[in-house]
Amino acid sequence: MLLTIDVGNTHTVLGLFDGDEIVEHWRISTDSRRTADELAVLLQGLMGMHPLLGDDLGDNIEGISICSTVPSVLHELREVTRRYYGDVPAVLVEPGVKTGVPILMDNPKEVGADRIINALAAVELYGGPAVVVDFGTATTFDAVSARGEYVGGVIAPGIEISVDALGVKGAQLRKIELARPRSVIGKNTVEAMQSGILYGFAGQVDGVVQRMARELADDPDDVTVIATGGLAPMVLGESSVIDEHEPWLTLIGLRLVYERNVGRL
Repeated sequence: MLLTIDVGNTHTVLGLFDGDEIVEHWRISTDSRRTADELAVLLQGLMGMHPLLGDDLGDNIEGISICSTVPSVLHELREVTRRYYGDVPAVLVEPGVKTGVPILMDNPKEVGADRIINALAAVELYGGPAVVVDFGTATTFDAVSARGEYVGGVIAPGIEISVDALGVKGAQLRKIELARPRSVIGKNTVEAMQSGILYGFAGQVDGVVQRMARELADDPDDVTVIATGGLAPMVLGESSVIDEHEPWLTLIGLRLVYERNVGRL
């Protein structure tokens, strides 16, 4: 079985693959202060509950694939693989790792590993041209050409960041629950903020994607738009441009990268 780990700025998502099928997944907070030993204990606790795995840090783990946007966590996970999974092949996505995705950027090394992994999975699942919208700490829009090239993207403040900023900077505002309001026109402050967040971000997604699609293809309708990330379900019903929702897009991409560098399990 293959263990995939996607470390984001706010959350870390783990997935367990049996062949091409994801059979289990977990979401935990990302904490850059955790040591390798603490991470190992956390992994043992999660995987010890799964019937397909043994009690000793996952006896049936045959491969590991990791990407991280937090360098300090990547460093500790590298130590986890060395110390606790020394006999298990591990792929850590960083410069030099084969992804099969040409990166057409001014400085390819500055592109987040998760964004390249998402582009790889998008092409594999849906073909190009495509736009991947990842609703995470930031809302990122990644453009993939018809030939599977990563051609660039857009980075905007994420939904939770915006909610936090409103609560901190607004003297009479507070942090609110991310929920759908009763109507677009809010009848109280909380509903007005919820409406602004939900419909504001849906409008942002539609506007940015439409502009990207016009640059990506002669016919914008040829561009497949894929949503992923923990907050994607909040916007799905209000956006008019999203074609597909794949919550495990990054984990699937990590499986594909492992296969390209080590082989299929």
